[in-house]
Amino acid sequence: MEHGYADFRARREATVWQRLNRILLVLLIIAVWLVIVSLFVPPYKKLMQSRTEIDNLQQQVNEQHTLLARQTREVSLLKTDVSYLETIARDRLDLMKEGETIFRLETARAKAKPVAPTRK
Repeated sequence: MEHGYADFRARREATVWQRLNRILLVLLIIAVWLVIVSLFVPPYKKLMQSRTEIDNLQQQVNEQHTLLARQTREVSLLKTDVSYLETIARDRLDLMKEGETIFRLETARAKAKPVAPTRK
C-alpha cells in the first residue's frame, strides 16, 4: 500500500511541475511577445504620422497646382484676350461703358455675430 501512495505522490508532484513549467512557458512567450510589440509600436506610430503628413503635403501640392493653373490661365487671357482685359480693368477701376448697368453682388466676408437677447 505504501508503494502505491508513493507512486501517486510522485505522479502528483510530476504533474505539479509540468503545470508550473507550462505556466512558465506561457509567461515567457507572453513576455517575448510584449517585447517584440514594444519594439515595433513606436516605429509604426511614426510611420502612420509620416503617412498623414505626406497626405497633407500632397493635398497642399494639388491645391498649389490648381492655383497655378488658374493664374496661368488668367495671365494668358490678359495677354491675348482684349475683351477680358477690358472687363477686368473696368471692374477693378469701377468704370462702366455708356448705357451699361452694373450689378454688384458682394459676398459676406465675415458672418455677423448673433445678437444675444437682452433680459428685462
